[in-house]
Amino acid sequence: MPLSGHGKQGEIRRDEQPVVTVGALIFNSAGEVLMVRTQKWSNLWGIPGGKIRFGEGSIDALRREIKEETHLEIEQIQFVLAQDCIRSSEFHRDAHFVLLNYTCRCVGAPQVILNEEAQQFRWASLDEALAMPLNRPTRVLIESVCQPGNGQNHHP
Repeated sequence: MPLSGHGKQGEIRRDEQPVVTVGALIFNSAGEVLMVRTQKWSNLWGIPGGKIRFGEGSIDALRREIKEETHLEIEQIQFVLAQDCIRSSEFHRDAHFVLLNYTCRCVGAPQVILNEEAQQFRWASLDEALAMPLNRPTRVLIESVCQPGNGQNHHP
């Protein structure tokens, strides 16, 4: 039986696989991005998203997760980067994620309604977002989008 890692106390964990997730930096018509604060990320700010279900495509999962968590419809979806998030101390439990990160634009005038996963939301410019207390994967995503030359490729 293949080993997939070691637990926090050094115990061997068998038959575990990384969890593949999707998340998006959602832009509104003013060029601001939607930031959400969640307890599961130590009350740091991040982006909406979640797990891909078995048999579900990543874009379908992204649309579903955004709708579930924010009630927003999205368009102009662009892949930005994949990140490994292995046993982050910022996350509320020991986990190994492969994060598929996107940018997109919300459809129409945004009427954000959060589900129980997030406690707060805020629309912010990219510069304002970078000044917020962000979880590390979100900071990496925003910094990638802000890199010279990437704005045209990743900003919807």
